[in-house]
Amino acid sequence: MVRHALRLGMVGGGEGAFIGAVHRMAAALDGDWRLVAGAFSTDAGRNQRTGDALGLAPQRVYASFDAMLAGERALPEGERIDAVAVVTPNHLHAPMAIAALEAGFHVFCEKPMAMSVAEAEAIGAAAKASGRHFALAFTYSGYPLVEEARARIARGDLGAIRLVQVEYLQGWLSRPIDEQGNKQAEWRTDPARAGLGGCLGDIGTHAFQLAEHVSGLRVDSVSADLAIHVPGRRLDDDVSALLRFAGGARGVLKASQVAAGEENGLKLRIHGEQGGLEWAQMEPNTLTLRWLDRPAEIVRAGGPGLQDSTAALLRTPSGHPEGYVEAFANLYRAFAAAIRGGGDRWFPGVADGLRTMRFIEAVVANAASDAKWTMVDPGEKE
Repeated sequence: MVRHALRLGMVGGGEGAFIGAVHRMAAALDGDWRLVAGAFSTDAGRNQRTGDALGLAPQRVYASFDAMLAGERALPEGERIDAVAVVTPNHLHAPMAIAALEAGFHVFCEKPMAMSVAEAEAIGAAAKASGRHFALAFTYSGYPLVEEARARIARGDLGAIRLVQVEYLQGWLSRPIDEQGNKQAEWRTDPARAGLGGCLGDIGTHAFQLAEHVSGLRVDSVSADLAIHVPGRRLDDDVSALLRFAGGARGVLKASQVAAGEENGLKLRIHGEQGGLEWAQMEPNTLTLRWLDRPAEIVRAGGPGLQDSTAALLRTPSGHPEGYVEAFANLYRAFAAAIRGGGDRWFPGVADGLRTMRFIEAVVANAASDAKWTMVDPGEKE
């Protein structure tokens, strides 16, 4: 049987936007998706230029998100989009995701999930009521050697986990470029569009999701400090948090966007009773394992000894580097498989979004209070 590409519509991601282009590359990589429609910008000229550059039919470059939903719903089922990619600033995630789900479309959304836990819960309710799938762009969980680390911990290679350390360091906001017209910085430091956290919501959520996903543990409580180093900035640009995990493990999370000179320094270290592991996003094809009673091991992407779940995420032989776009594509591939009814591949979704939103609220509450520790709302079993 010939397998046809699923049809994707996009909201946001217009001319000059970084993350929209990444979504389009990732979705296209495996042939699972074909971009056929979009409402890329509220600026009519920019919107049309984006559609033209992407080779879309003019009638499917919509003037607004609402027009896209209505226009696509009016098409025959075999022509309309299957899913919407929401790649807008944070304040639009919830209303757009909910509207798309209620209109009968699956949703792949940028992170963080929403502006608040309440909004995230509303998205989860809409996904459940609609029966549609909801995915979140926690890209780093799509890397093959992140899966290798997760699988080895899950089978008990390290023994009981004791320590989880995750850091995500960037330097691009070290100067007040948000006040100098940089559009990527401008909305990320605006509480009305970014939400409760600046650096916390932007990259702190990536670090938190990665730590929980790989360790298999849930954070019970946090002791946190939020800082604003650039004068006049309205949201945090630097985050430090101590973590207490269920079962007794302890952790440290450090995220900063004012670590001058840093590029995209996401690193994860996890230690158990018998050994530890280390992975860094800027060297993603290497996983280092260290043991109490034998020499350290270097595990390479595409090399021998990988778990089946890791091998399924690889596309090239050993020594042919895979990176960010391929990891992102792994999430889109798993999303497509779920829509087609073969949903045995994991991808981040509602549960991850709710966890990260509860983490944001706990960190903000703790940093603003005199309490030493603040519980992370466990919610219901998502």
